[in-house]
Amino acid sequence: MAVDKLLGGISRFQKHVYPRHQDLFERLALGQRPDALFITCADSRIDPCLLTQTKPGELFICRVIGNVVPPYPDAIGGVSATIEYAVGVLEVPTVIVCGHTDCGVMKGALNPDALTDYPNVTNWLRYTDVAQRTAEPTAEFLLELTEHNVVAQLRNLRTHPAVAARLRNGDLAMYGWVYHIGSGTVTAYDEESKTFLAPS
Repeated sequence: MAVDKLLGGISRFQKHVYPRHQDLFERLALGQRPDALFITCADSRIDPCLLTQTKPGELFICRVIGNVVPPYPDAIGGVSATIEYAVGVLEVPTVIVCGHTDCGVMKGALNPDALTDYPNVTNWLRYTDVAQRTAEPTAEFLLELTEHNVVAQLRNLRTHPAVAARLRNGDLAMYGWVYHIGSGTVTAYDEESKTFLAPS
Protein backbone atom coordinates (compact mmCIF):
# COMPACT_ATOMS: atom_id res chain seq x y z
CA MET A 1 0.00 0.00 0.00
CA ALA A 2 1.46 3.35 -1.02
CA VAL A 3 1.64 6.02 1.66
CA ASP A 4 -0.35 8.20 -0.73
CA LYS A 5 -3.44 6.14 0.12
CA LEU A 6 -2.95 6.88 3.82
CA LEU A 7 -2.33 10.56 3.19
CA GLY A 8 -5.49 10.66 1.08
CA GLY A 9 -7.39 9.19 4.02
CA ILE A 10 -6.02 11.88 6.33
CA SER A 11 -7.11 14.53 3.89
CA ARG A 12 -10.65 13.11 3.71
CA PHE A 13 -10.73 12.89 7.51
CA GLN A 14 -9.76 16.54 7.88
CA LYS A 15 -12.25 17.72 5.24
CA HIS A 16 -15.26 15.52 5.91
CA VAL A 17 -15.04 13.61 9.21
CA TYR A 18 -13.44 16.08 11.62
CA PRO A 19 -15.92 18.92 10.94
CA ARG A 20 -18.88 16.63 11.79
CA HIS A 21 -17.33 15.66 15.12
CA GLN A 22 -15.37 18.79 16.01
CA ASP A 23 -16.98 19.14 19.45
CA LEU A 24 -15.98 15.59 20.37
CA PHE A 25 -12.37 16.06 19.26
CA GLU A 26 -12.09 19.38 21.08
CA ARG A 27 -13.29 17.68 24.29
CA LEU A 28 -10.88 14.78 23.77
CA ALA A 29 -8.01 17.24 23.38
CA LEU A 30 -8.47 18.06 27.08
CA GLY A 31 -8.15 14.47 28.33
CA GLN A 32 -9.47 10.93 28.16
CA ARG A 33 -11.77 8.77 30.26
CA PRO A 34 -12.09 5.48 28.35
CA ASP A 35 -14.77 2.93 29.22
CA ALA A 36 -12.56 -0.12 28.72
CA LEU A 37 -9.09 -1.47 28.09
CA PHE A 38 -9.41 -3.59 24.95
CA ILE A 39 -6.52 -6.05 24.49
CA THR A 40 -6.54 -7.66 21.09
CA CYS A 41 -4.34 -9.05 18.35
CA ALA A 42 -2.36 -6.84 15.99
CA ASP A 43 -3.96 -8.72 13.07
CA SER A 44 -4.91 -6.21 10.37
CA ARG A 45 -8.40 -7.68 10.01
CA ILE A 46 -9.48 -6.53 13.48
CA ASP A 47 -10.77 -3.01 14.03
CA PRO A 48 -11.88 -2.77 17.68
CA CYS A 49 -13.79 0.49 17.23
CA LEU A 50 -15.58 -0.77 14.12
CA LEU A 51 -16.41 -4.06 15.84
CA THR A 52 -17.76 -2.43 19.00
CA GLN A 53 -19.14 0.66 17.27
CA THR A 54 -17.34 2.92 19.72
CA LYS A 55 -16.21 6.51 19.26
CA PRO A 56 -12.76 8.01 19.80
CA GLY A 57 -12.05 8.21 23.52
CA GLU A 58 -14.16 5.20 24.52
CA LEU A 59 -11.57 2.40 24.17
CA PHE A 60 -7.99 2.28 25.43
CA ILE A 61 -6.52 -0.24 23.00
CA CYS A 62 -3.55 -2.56 23.42
CA ARG A 63 -2.68 -4.42 20.22
CA VAL A 64 -0.10 -7.17 20.26
CA ILE A 65 0.29 -10.40 18.32
CA GLY A 66 -1.80 -13.17 19.83
CA ASN A 67 -3.51 -10.75 22.27
CA VAL A 68 -0.86 -12.00 24.68
CA VAL A 69 -0.55 -10.72 28.26
CA PRO A 70 2.67 -12.00 29.82
CA PRO A 71 2.23 -12.92 33.49
CA TYR A 72 3.71 -10.41 35.91
CA PRO A 73 6.66 -9.85 36.24
CA ASP A 74 7.67 -11.63 33.01
CA ALA A 75 8.39 -9.49 29.95
CA ILE A 76 7.79 -6.18 31.65
CA GLY A 77 7.41 -3.77 28.77
CA GLY A 78 4.79 -2.20 26.56
CA VAL A 79 1.92 -4.56 27.32
CA SER A 80 2.50 -4.47 31.08
CA ALA A 81 2.88 -0.69 31.04
CA THR A 82 -0.33 -0.29 29.03
CA ILE A 83 -2.26 -2.47 31.48
CA GLU A 84 -0.84 -0.62 34.48
CA TYR A 85 -1.64 2.78 33.01
CA ALA A 86 -5.17 1.87 31.91
CA VAL A 87 -6.14 0.08 35.12
CA GLY A 88 -4.11 2.06 37.65
CA VAL A 89 -4.06 5.60 36.25
CA LEU A 90 -7.09 5.88 33.96
CA GLU A 91 -9.07 3.51 36.20
CA VAL A 92 -10.99 1.87 33.38
CA PRO A 93 -13.92 -0.12 34.79
CA THR A 94 -13.61 -2.95 32.25
CA VAL A 95 -10.88 -5.03 30.61
CA ILE A 96 -11.59 -7.15 27.55
CA VAL A 97 -9.22 -9.69 26.00
CA CYS A 98 -10.34 -10.39 22.44
CA GLY A 99 -8.94 -13.18 20.30
CA HIS A 100 -10.05 -13.98 16.76
CA THR A 101 -10.53 -16.81 14.30
CA ASP A 102 -7.82 -17.81 11.81
CA CYS A 103 -5.13 -16.46 14.14
CA GLY A 104 -1.65 -16.81 12.66
CA VAL A 105 -0.16 -16.73 16.14
CA MET A 106 -2.02 -19.91 17.08
CA LYS A 107 -0.68 -21.57 13.93
CA GLY A 108 2.83 -20.34 14.72
CA ALA A 109 2.65 -21.53 18.31
CA LEU A 110 1.78 -25.02 17.05
CA ASN A 111 4.84 -25.06 14.82
CA PRO A 112 7.56 -22.86 16.37
CA ASP A 113 10.30 -24.55 14.31
CA ALA A 114 9.01 -22.61 11.30
CA LEU A 115 9.79 -19.37 13.13
CA THR A 116 13.44 -19.95 14.00
CA ASP A 117 14.46 -16.89 11.97
CA TYR A 118 12.23 -14.75 14.19
CA PRO A 119 13.49 -15.19 17.77
CA ASN A 120 11.39 -12.39 19.24
CA VAL A 121 8.20 -13.88 17.82
CA THR A 122 9.19 -17.36 19.00
CA ASN A 123 9.92 -16.09 22.51
CA TRP A 124 6.63 -14.19 22.64
CA LEU A 125 4.60 -17.20 21.57
CA ARG A 126 5.64 -19.17 24.66
CA TYR A 127 3.06 -17.11 26.56
CA THR A 128 0.27 -18.68 24.51
CA ASP A 129 0.72 -21.95 26.43
CA VAL A 130 0.10 -23.97 23.25
CA ALA A 131 1.67 -27.41 22.84
CA GLN A 132 3.36 -28.34 19.55
CA ARG A 133 1.39 -30.37 17.05
CA THR A 134 2.50 -32.13 13.89
CA ALA A 135 -0.82 -32.71 12.11
CA GLU A 136 -2.40 -29.91 10.12
CA PRO A 137 -4.85 -28.21 12.50
CA THR A 138 -8.50 -27.88 11.52
CA ALA A 139 -10.45 -24.63 11.84
CA GLU A 140 -12.30 -26.14 14.80
CA PHE A 141 -9.06 -27.03 16.55
CA LEU A 142 -7.64 -23.55 15.94
CA LEU A 143 -10.82 -22.03 17.40
CA GLU A 144 -10.41 -24.17 20.53
CA LEU A 145 -6.80 -23.00 20.82
CA THR A 146 -7.87 -19.39 20.39
CA GLU A 147 -10.45 -19.76 23.14
CA HIS A 148 -7.93 -21.49 25.40
CA ASN A 149 -5.47 -18.66 24.75
CA VAL A 150 -8.00 -15.97 25.68
CA VAL A 151 -8.68 -17.75 29.00
CA ALA A 152 -4.92 -18.08 29.61
CA GLN A 153 -4.41 -14.36 29.04
CA LEU A 154 -7.25 -13.51 31.44
CA ARG A 155 -5.47 -15.66 34.00
CA ASN A 156 -2.19 -13.84 33.31
CA LEU A 157 -3.93 -10.48 33.67
CA ARG A 158 -4.86 -11.32 37.25
CA THR A 159 -1.15 -11.53 38.17
CA HIS A 160 -0.59 -7.84 37.41
CA PRO A 161 -0.60 -5.83 40.68
CA ALA A 162 -2.81 -3.01 39.37
CA VAL A 163 -5.38 -5.53 38.12
CA ALA A 164 -5.22 -7.66 41.27
CA ALA A 165 -5.78 -4.59 43.47
CA ARG A 166 -8.82 -3.47 41.48
CA LEU A 167 -10.27 -7.00 41.51
CA ARG A 168 -9.89 -7.10 45.30
CA ASN A 169 -11.74 -3.78 45.48
CA GLY A 170 -14.50 -5.25 43.32
CA ASP A 171 -14.49 -2.35 40.86
CA LEU A 172 -12.98 -4.01 37.78
CA ALA A 173 -14.75 -6.39 35.38
CA MET A 174 -12.88 -8.67 32.98
CA TYR A 175 -14.20 -10.39 29.87
CA GLY A 176 -12.84 -12.80 27.29
CA TRP A 177 -14.11 -12.59 23.73
CA VAL A 178 -13.45 -14.28 20.40
CA TYR A 179 -14.21 -12.38 17.22
CA HIS A 180 -15.34 -14.64 14.34
CA ILE A 181 -14.11 -12.73 11.31
CA GLY A 182 -16.12 -14.46 8.60
CA SER A 183 -19.49 -14.12 10.31
CA GLY A 184 -18.85 -10.85 12.13
CA THR A 185 -19.98 -12.41 15.40
CA VAL A 186 -18.45 -12.43 18.87
CA THR A 187 -18.57 -15.18 21.48
CA ALA A 188 -17.87 -14.43 25.15
CA TYR A 189 -16.34 -16.61 27.84
CA ASP A 190 -18.84 -17.82 30.40
CA GLU A 191 -17.14 -18.53 33.72
CA GLU A 192 -19.89 -20.83 34.94
CA SER A 193 -19.97 -23.17 31.95
CA LYS A 194 -16.28 -22.65 31.02
CA THR A 195 -17.35 -22.20 27.39
CA PHE A 196 -17.64 -19.38 24.87
CA LEU A 197 -21.22 -18.40 24.13
CA ALA A 198 -22.99 -15.90 21.92
CA PRO A 199 -24.02 -12.87 24.00
CA SER A 200 -27.68 -13.07 25.03
